[in-house]
Amino acid sequence: MAQDTLPGIQIPKVDDRPVWDVVFAIYGYPALLLAHRLKVFALLAKGARTLPEICEALNIKQRPAEAILTAATALGFLSLQAGRYALTPVSEEYLLESSPNYFGFFWDLMIDNYQVSTFAGLEKAILTDAPQAYGGGDIFKSHEEQIELLRRFTCGMHSISMTPALVWPQVMDFSRHKMMLDIGGGSGAHSIGAALRIPHLQARILDFPQVCEMAQNYIVQYSLQERIKTSEANIWQDHWPAADLHFFSNMFHDWLPEKCHFLTAKSFNSLESGGRIIIHEMLYNDDKTGPFASAAFSMMMMGWTEGKQYSGQELSAMLKEIGFVEIQILKAFGYYSIVTGLKP
Repeated sequence: MAQDTLPGIQIPKVDDRPVWDVVFAIYGYPALLLAHRLKVFALLAKGARTLPEICEALNIKQRPAEAILTAATALGFLSLQAGRYALTPVSEEYLLESSPNYFGFFWDLMIDNYQVSTFAGLEKAILTDAPQAYGGGDIFKSHEEQIELLRRFTCGMHSISMTPALVWPQVMDFSRHKMMLDIGGGSGAHSIGAALRIPHLQARILDFPQVCEMAQNYIVQYSLQERIKTSEANIWQDHWPAADLHFFSNMFHDWLPEKCHFLTAKSFNSLESGGRIIIHEMLYNDDKTGPFASAAFSMMMMGWTEGKQYSGQELSAMLKEIGFVEIQILKAFGYYSIVTGLKP
């Protein structure tokens, strides 16, 4: 039997894997971004290939290729059978541009702005309590001033939105609502998902003029021009069009509570009796001990915005304080949940 102590040394009571996992995450997960940038997934969409075949196609040597492919396989994005690498269902679903659920544009956004997620970038964000994306400052102002930044950001957000957009409309009965206002709706992914899932629903996307122009292209792709319209507006300053369903996705986490409170109050005042608010977010648990995805998302917000993630309890309290009733927290897709309430 192994001894618990040696002279002057106590054997650790737990192993060291959690501390190693921090290091391995720093080096391991970028392998997926590199595989994406090198177009490994697009290559394997044409068929399974051996390591030498992949090296030849990508014009890289065996040692780096093997490191990337092994990481991608260990993380479940590739399989290896009889010496041939192939796509797994998750990579087929999310990492091929031909898929409607393509996640790659969001990965592009992360690669293009990788300095935000470096240790130096996040350290500066923590010490200054200020976002660091695009060199620091207000990302939304940067989007207004630089159309290419806006285009890439909107494509990235569309990437992460289409799949959950097809799920949340099914988690409860929205059949009595007729008009959805998608506030800060970006590409219109959630309006598109809601329209596809709720056949009678009309939707209106509320966002800056440049964003609405991009949203129109996505609306046309799904042939929903008759049911989804756009309204060019500053959501903070301008009047909101009439609707009986207000929807916010990945919006509240951009702002501190004071601004979230403002949006909640503006929603309440704009809705008629019986109108519903929906907040679609990755939520902390109520005691803020996790989950890890929400904690990591909050760290991402440190680098990108002035905001943070919220718990379902915090958002519910905000809705209740404003006057919403019948407040519910419901699981949606993946890490996402919705917090919803009615105006009495």
